[in-house]
Amino acid sequence: MIAENGWVLALIGLAAFRVTRLLVYDKIFEFLRAPFFDEVTETGEDGKEETYLVPKKAGWKHVFGELLNCYWCTGVWASLFLTLLYLFWPFWGELIVLVFAVSAVAAIIETVVQTFLGD
Repeated sequence: MIAENGWVLALIGLAAFRVTRLLVYDKIFEFLRAPFFDEVTETGEDGKEETYLVPKKAGWKHVFGELLNCYWCTGVWASLFLTLLYLFWPFWGELIVLVFAVSAVAAIIETVVQTFLGD
């Protein structure tokens, strides 16, 4: 069904890419990730302090922390969500998939432009 229509597959793929990046990397969703991570600060051999995030140690916060720490894992769940949304609620599914797919294309174009033009 979806696999037979290459455009739909491409749109859902682009949308899943964008949703995954939003959840895992983008600053705008930092507040959603924060409850599932602890900040750890270590001092390197050069004396510089580095702070990084690690998933919580136990419970459901650990599970979601591990999920959000893994781009591929989050991508599978984002893909599943968008595909089911598209199949079972076509009006909203198409709208949401289209918005995120266009957003993904815009993000890719911006990355290419920044790479070649620099900042």
